[in-house]
Amino acid sequence: METALADRIDHDVFTAVDIRVGQVVRAEAFPEARKPAYRLTIDFGADIGVKRSSAQITHHYTPEQLAGRKVAAVVNFAPRQIGPFMSEVLTLGFPDAEGEVVLVGVDRDVPLGGRLF
Repeated sequence: METALADRIDHDVFTAVDIRVGQVVRAEAFPEARKPAYRLTIDFGADIGVKRSSAQITHHYTPEQLAGRKVAAVVNFAPRQIGPFMSEVLTLGFPDAEGEVVLVGVDRDVPLGGRLF
């Protein structure tokens, strides 16, 4: 599943996307979603607070595996209504060989709310 390289952007465009690390405090089934998904509650620390996200990550993860996990998310997207749920951040991942989402993570302990650069 190869995709074309996106158009070049300048540094200002990249820095306009605010990607932060947060910790999943709750993950629960989202049966109202059109595609299998979880409703995530993610803590981004004192400055940003707790935000919610709908994430189509049910293939590789269970709610129990997600609780306590650090994830990366875009925190400055406009909120998006997904069925009865308001998703406030975009949780980030990469597709595996079958197109299923594998979460972006960190391999060391970092403070909640840290910004990607």
